[in-house]
Amino acid sequence: MSHAKPPTTSAGTNTATGTKVSDLLAGLRRGERRSIAAAITALESLSADAPELLRSLQPHLGNALIVGLTGPPGAGKSTLVNALIGELRKSGRKVAVIAVDPSSPVSGGAILGDRIRMTAALNDDGVFVRSLASRGYLGGLSPAAVRIIDALDASQFDMILLETVGTGQSEIDVAEVADIRVVASAPGLGDDIQAMKSGLLEIADILVVNKADREGAERTLQQLKGALSIRPGESAKVPLLKTTALTGEGVDELLAIIDDLAAPILAAPAADRRRRRARYLIARAAADLVAGRIKTGGDVINQLADTVLNGQITPTDAARVILESKE
Repeated sequence: MSHAKPPTTSAGTNTATGTKVSDLLAGLRRGERRSIAAAITALESLSADAPELLRSLQPHLGNALIVGLTGPPGAGKSTLVNALIGELRKSGRKVAVIAVDPSSPVSGGAILGDRIRMTAALNDDGVFVRSLASRGYLGGLSPAAVRIIDALDASQFDMILLETVGTGQSEIDVAEVADIRVVASAPGLGDDIQAMKSGLLEIADILVVNKADREGAERTLQQLKGALSIRPGESAKVPLLKTTALTGEGVDELLAIIDDLAAPILAAPAADRRRRRARYLIARAAADLVAGRIKTGGDVINQLADTVLNGQITPTDAARVILESKE
């Protein structure tokens, strides 16, 4: 029994898929939660509709402000995001949250702990929260996160808050994707403050000492001030403030600083910010392709590894060989 193929357009696009994507895009533009959830699922799993959906999103991108919030475990990032949601909604702004959770070692999916703490998102059509598995990406983001940012951007949210896995200084990926980077700390984190000095401080646009009602908050603030003082020129002038997210203290000031920094960013061509996200996706895809070749390369990769071990070439040169090869 023969099976008829789905009709295609002159460009080769499956018209059934095209219709589905068109309906999905229309729902996104109207801010329909079901459409947003369906689009995110398609983009996260890279379903058959995903390539066409990504292409359809492009004309509608670059309007939302992307704010990354990162920092060591225990800094209260999720509670701070919850407090920011409340402040944003007071001014009528629509806000979306991507909470990048550690991946479950069993299912590979997000553990979903962050959504439990985001009570401000409950029963509010102006707020959308999605937990997303990191899927082993040590930088705190997977490529799926960037694709989902595009879907939320096209859904006409005013701000997208991107909270990343609390693994300290390895979260430099946030700098490549977010328009503004908020780095949170808290009293009593000990060695994590030292790690921040050598990593996360370099990407911070705003520094927050959260849980400011705890003993040691002022000491933590002074430590971070000292770390900033040795940075060169303008990079030393990073806003630094205290918040207590549970009570909301200082959160209005944090949002005011974000808005001040956002003004020139949003006034610049949207294409610049879209291009930065595209570069990140290209870099991730290239890294994945190289990693895949190394895993499946067999004798060719083993021979290349031996030349590195023998000191004939450097690992960097070996990587170039892989990148330049056609297979």
